[in-house]
Amino acid sequence: MKNVVTTWNLTRVFGTFTAVDSLTLSIEEGEIFGFLGPNGAGKSTAVRMLCGILEPTAGTATVLGYDLLRQTEQIKRKIGYMSQKFSLYDDLTVLENLDFYAGLYSIPNGQRRNRLGEILSLVSLAGQEDELVANLSGGWKQRLALGCAIISRPSLVFLDEPTSGVSPTGRRAFFNLIQQLAGEGTTVIVTTHFMDEAERCHRIAFMSGGRLIAVDTPDNLKANTLQGCLVELELPEAMDRIPAIEEQPYVKECSPHGSLLHVLLDSPAGVAALERFTGAVARPITPSLEDVFVALARHDRARQPQAADRENR
Repeated sequence: MKNVVTTWNLTRVFGTFTAVDSLTLSIEEGEIFGFLGPNGAGKSTAVRMLCGILEPTAGTATVLGYDLLRQTEQIKRKIGYMSQKFSLYDDLTVLENLDFYAGLYSIPNGQRRNRLGEILSLVSLAGQEDELVANLSGGWKQRLALGCAIISRPSLVFLDEPTSGVSPTGRRAFFNLIQQLAGEGTTVIVTTHFMDEAERCHRIAFMSGGRLIAVDTPDNLKANTLQGCLVELELPEAMDRIPAIEEQPYVKECSPHGSLLHVLLDSPAGVAALERFTGAVARPITPSLEDVFVALARHDRARQPQAADRENR
């Protein structure tokens, strides 16, 4: 597989704030590659740099073989981009929006009718061509925005938080479309903070505080990140119990997950001790991506003061 995106120490600074800090990675052709992290992690800034929308403060990259610093316009002509705010015109119909984007991408008139029909079928909007965009639900606007982004048949598509504000059912349907695109050879780069969406990516880049803290497949991350035995506890006033639990010598980490606590023990031998201490059943569980991200983010936060101390010596 060839790389369609490669970055070297890509960095973006706004004043004194570093939004993306020395991002180095590569993305292969045909991948669904996810940038995962909380709001403010640097996901969208990274994508906007790779699209040529934001100029990097430092570092460089190649996108589809083009140099990010010197060939920005060539990159923009070859990619599809969908932002979280859906760049649609509410006072135009579904078909008029698609036709407008077909014009922006210079699709010849002789090919345009067929391509519009293909897109309408792909995003399940056939029969709604004359509907005003203002009248569409969030999920249908999302599908139309994707159709506009891929109307030129780009080999690389960037989707920046494309499912924000969309129902879980709409999100699942949207990712079915993404998987269909990838199956046809399109590389899809998507930013998200939804763990269920990240599970459907081929690889995930975890970001925290502008830094890349892990890149791997979902299965590898779940299997290899947490060293120890993970258990689940149901306790009254669970949040208040976390400090005392974390003080136990056999406990490595403890974090809330809804009304439950997930506790990482240094070994299975700690299960009985934890049950005696809490008076609750400690049920061994398979780590989720959320468990992985909580652990990675915590380790990254702990590492930063140590790194700063070394730099100041």
